[in-house]
Amino acid sequence: MALSSKSIAKSGEEFATGNITKVLLKIAIPAIISLLVGELYNMVDTMFVGRAIGATAIGGLTIAFPVQRLMISIGLLIAVGASTAVARALGEKDQSKLKHIIANALTLMLISMSIIIALIFIFKSNIIKFLGATDTIYPYANDYISIVIIGGIFQSFTVIIGYILIALGNSRANLIAISIGAVCNIIIDYIFVVAIPLGVKGAAIATVASQVLSAAYAYYHFLKIKKNFNISLSLNLKGDITKSIITIGFSTFIIEISDAVVAVILNNVLSAHGDTAIIIVGVVSRVSMFMYIAMLGITSAMQPIVAYNYGAENYERVKEVVKKSTVAVTLTSIVVWVSMMVFSTPVLGSFIKEADILSEAVKDFRIVISIFPCVGIYFVAIYYYQAIEEARLSLILSIYRQLLIFIPILFIFIRLFGVKGTWISYPAADIISAITGAYYLKTGLSIMDERQVEADEELEKERYVEKPRRTIGSYVNDI
Repeated sequence: MALSSKSIAKSGEEFATGNITKVLLKIAIPAIISLLVGELYNMVDTMFVGRAIGATAIGGLTIAFPVQRLMISIGLLIAVGASTAVARALGEKDQSKLKHIIANALTLMLISMSIIIALIFIFKSNIIKFLGATDTIYPYANDYISIVIIGGIFQSFTVIIGYILIALGNSRANLIAISIGAVCNIIIDYIFVVAIPLGVKGAAIATVASQVLSAAYAYYHFLKIKKNFNISLSLNLKGDITKSIITIGFSTFIIEISDAVVAVILNNVLSAHGDTAIIIVGVVSRVSMFMYIAMLGITSAMQPIVAYNYGAENYERVKEVVKKSTVAVTLTSIVVWVSMMVFSTPVLGSFIKEADILSEAVKDFRIVISIFPCVGIYFVAIYYYQAIEEARLSLILSIYRQLLIFIPILFIFIRLFGVKGTWISYPAADIISAITGAYYLKTGLSIMDERQVEADEELEKERYVEKPRRTIGSYVNDI
């Protein structure tokens, strides 16, 4: 559908005055489905490879995961930064700024992804060894990475355009683009892994081909955006806009890339214990990340609504949106958690056909997700601070769980409990992160009351000089 000024105004009106639950669901459901089908890229490859080739091939995809996560992390950095900036520009009714944001986002993606892909290709052998590949797993990882990195630009383009479309009120187009890729990936995986047994190379070809098809559909909608906002693309970047995009999206980048950092550490630590440990961590990590989809879909849906109302100085509505989002995240997390605890054996069995490995993987998986429902508030806090442009606090929270808490606990617990300590580290880090997230969220929301009073007073007295306002960060520092 065309993105007219009328449709954009309608989106802004919904953010400002619409029923919060309905607006949140309207954005969250397509976002959840988009994340769901997006995650299927790795899930489907792993399923086909594990069932058709064997567990050792899963080890190759496990080693390749950090490389794929790096590329999607860059795409999400730009996508989240640009979409949040677009939502704020809509709230401020600044369409001139909006078109420059979109142009800068795509230019930044093209430059950064080209550099990253070139570097990975040049130093591929050293990178694979650094990622923790054993001699047995190395050939599988090499075959997969050599092909799958080609799709990085197409995947990033689809993600960026999709997030911008959501900010502009067209979440349906983003859903269709991602769904096209996911469905095609399943079909092409079957062709090149099962029907024509090309092994992990076939899985990589399927992933890249499906990413190209998704990007083609996203490009069709980009042409509409380009026409409506008179966007002209060049390799020139506007410093202030580029800085804003990176600053806003950097915490999302840290969240995503921290998974890659943890994966590298886990692969290297567990490689000393044989291929089986790497295979299990690969499957357990993929399924546990799959569980976060609903949580991240709701918090990402919350973000543009909060950003719009914060830009419009409607602070009371900001609080309402965050509170209802927190309830929604908690309830959905409980449902997902119960389902996975009950059906963990058939779920993991769809990846692993070896009975001895499956039995151990199920036990480890249940430890990893043991307190999963508590983590939702941590992600609400991260996306809340992103939306109100408190980049420093958002960044602190983003690196906190994986880099500052999980990694130190991992080394301590492995020393104390051996391989089992790996799995115990997850719930330990989750408990600490949930408590910290709750504290920061409560502190940040309490300031919204004062902000609303200030806004009401300014409106009532029709002041000509804006009253200086303290940042959220200054209040946290006082505490």
